Amino acid sequence: MQRMTALFSAALLATGLMTATAHAQQDQESTQGSMATQEAAPTQDFSDEQLQQFADASQEIAVISQEYTERLQEADDEAAQQEVRTEANDRMIEVVEDSGLDVDTFNAIGQTIQQDPEMMQRVQEMAES
Repeated sequence: MQRMTALFSAALLATGLMTATAHAQQDQESTQGSMATQEAAPTQDFSDEQLQQFADASQEIAVISQEYTERLQEADDEAAQQEVRTEANDRMIEVVEDSGLDVDTFNAIGQTIQQDPEMMQRVQEMAES
């Protein structure tokens, strides 16, 4: 269950990643003054290859998340909703593993870029290219 929750969080992050690009440029100017406090946040080092794998997988997960969110809303009862969640989770895990990352690394990157605006910018640029 924790793994599914983490992937759903990552899926929401991935969806946000795609929409955040436009806001990132606007926010960059306003956050430069507070960068000193943000730099104090602990970050993990990930290779460019891992970040590219994350960006690629995030794009696919965003599509899956949107598709399954619609299906979840159409589900009639809790059992049907659980079946949709399980299927979505399985597909997301498959996408992550097909990207070359394991789920823990994918989630660790997702958590790190939430705390590191510079890394988020790098991943956004990778997602766009």
